[in-house]
Amino acid sequence: MVHALPTTNELEDLAEVSSSIRASMETVISGREDLVRLTVAVLLAEGHLLLEDVPGVGKTTLAKVLGRSIDCTVGRIQFTPDLLPSDLTGVTIYRAEQHEFEFRRGPVFANIVIGDEINRASPKTQSALLECMQESQATVDGTTYQLPRPFLVLATQNPIEMEGTYALPEAQRDRFMARLSVGYPSREAEVEMLDRQEEADPLSHLVPVTTADEVARMVGIARRLYAAPGIKQYVVDLAEATRTDPMLRLGASPRAGIQLLRGAKALAAMQGRDHVLPDDVQALAEPVLSHRLLPSTDARLSGHTVAQTLEAVLARTPVPVAGRVAAPDARAIG
Repeated sequence: MVHALPTTNELEDLAEVSSSIRASMETVISGREDLVRLTVAVLLAEGHLLLEDVPGVGKTTLAKVLGRSIDCTVGRIQFTPDLLPSDLTGVTIYRAEQHEFEFRRGPVFANIVIGDEINRASPKTQSALLECMQESQATVDGTTYQLPRPFLVLATQNPIEMEGTYALPEAQRDRFMARLSVGYPSREAEVEMLDRQEEADPLSHLVPVTTADEVARMVGIARRLYAAPGIKQYVVDLAEATRTDPMLRLGASPRAGIQLLRGAKALAAMQGRDHVLPDDVQALAEPVLSHRLLPSTDARLSGHTVAQTLEAVLARTPVPVAGRVAAPDARAIG
């Protein structure tokens, strides 16, 4: 299949839109430029994002800020132990007056779905999102409904050691493109946060800087970036290395490789490039791969973390030679 690489104007548009979204988010999220940048990259890669950290560090605020920065529909789900799958996808009810059934859509029928504390719901309810996240559709009572585009699930979760949490099933973790940790702000950023929220909620002053249709167009542009054969082989080599590492009992899936490349394309496009560099892949390797990997028994007993194993994998995997990853002069690829 042959398709044209993004034009210079298209790349400029994407860089401008992504910069506007980031600037809007940073008016509320202080001192976390890398976190905001990776969040926007996941959005432009049409992935799903999992925010994991202790309560009170701003996970839900980050999700709400992204939703407010785009003129789109936003669904909010507060996950609790008694939440049912139908509370997410919707239900079919019978209208006696009209003698017909009516489908009432659930909160997943939105461009951005904020799932707050997703790991406080039962695995059965969590699994209701699997079809939505992978196929952008929901099947209720035998009828399949398409979800809007762009479609992003932005879920927050507390560390699994905390009371009242359930570990996410492997199949669901694998559907999240990236997992990010919000972390505590710096002293300066925390003081700035206190100043901003002393008299009013800064979220109330946010206005959309772009539209859902524009974001969908940017997603299409990012997909068309050039990835050299060496870059693709590098992604496969990283995934393969995690599958054969003795410190891991579960390595990266083929889906992980696909999402790593898509995320790298979005990151490159945000910087105005029409091709992917190894640096783009490396910048996303930890957020995209770490939550999919499970340590072996030996690793757990020795205190060897998944992060350490992934760092070793990156260190020993050969990087494509410079000069062989740029886009060709002819602005079309096969």
